[in-house]
Amino acid sequence: MKYKNFYIENYGCQMNISDSDIITSILLNHGFVLSENLDKANIILLNACSIREKAELTLKKRLEQLTFCKKKKKIWIGIIGCFSKEIENFFCKKKMVDFFVPPDSYREIPNFIYYSIMGMQYLSYIKKRNETYADISFVKTKRNNKKITSFLSITRGCNNMCTFCIVPFTRGRERSSDPDSIIKECKRLYQNGYKEVTLLGQNVDSYLWIEEKNMNQNQKNVVDFSNLLDLLAQEIPMMRIRFSTSNPHDMSNKVLEVISKHKNICKHIHLPVQSGSNKILKLMNRKYTREEYLFLVQQIKNIIPECSISHDIIAGSCSFSSQNPAIIS
Repeated sequence: MKYKNFYIENYGCQMNISDSDIITSILLNHGFVLSENLDKANIILLNACSIREKAELTLKKRLEQLTFCKKKKKIWIGIIGCFSKEIENFFCKKKMVDFFVPPDSYREIPNFIYYSIMGMQYLSYIKKRNETYADISFVKTKRNNKKITSFLSITRGCNNMCTFCIVPFTRGRERSSDPDSIIKECKRLYQNGYKEVTLLGQNVDSYLWIEEKNMNQNQKNVVDFSNLLDLLAQEIPMMRIRFSTSNPHDMSNKVLEVISKHKNICKHIHLPVQSGSNKILKLMNRKYTREEYLFLVQQIKNIIPECSISHDIIAGSCSFSSQNPAIIS
């Protein structure tokens, strides 16, 4: 095929950066060529974020620029990642985008591209409940060749239905990757020169892998997040380990004790609070109170005195009633 140069731009969180690495690996394995220069690419992929309003506004402005470029040469534009049906309908009406690839359909992205170039449409909106992309290894490119840190998704999707968040609808229900595949990928990253890995998940502390060992005797091998951290820290003692994002109601003392135990687990926790009001937290469908959050912070300081804590706060959250849609500004 003549048009095989692709270029990716990210709009949003670390999960998008990790997804772009997955997509790059898939396309390179299918004979496509990653372009470091937008002007030399025929396939433009925009990794969208529908959680932050600013990311959506930036994406719209970028698409206006690219639509102008489209008049000058043959390019095909695809939106990938977290996007709502509303966003898709908006861009379809404007005829700015050639194809849309949701998070569970990245393996099929070559088909989306092939069909678009042939002037046809390819659809794949089946939610794959077990898709984690655990078997896809990141490929070092010129873009990330000098980097010493990497992101690795260990869970995908989310089971919490926070009223301000679209993730359960765009990324599906929560599922965890096989711990063996995570350890193997981290070792491979270390061998390729990476010194630090950040484990990613919408609620990384809720990581849970259950493997049936003996069906007849009903034996199960259960690995939770504290077990996974412990295994990684022991298997790759020279690699720094971070993780994000923690939901306060998922974090346990077991995780804190593992962090305290290992020198190569960075003493930092990103712990979004979202609001300091119990009333607003309840309306947000956050499953903790102000008092429980403060108690958790104290537990962190008791177990890991040197630990730094960062957080997210949603300012200007509205006090809606049960008759109104859940909209958080």
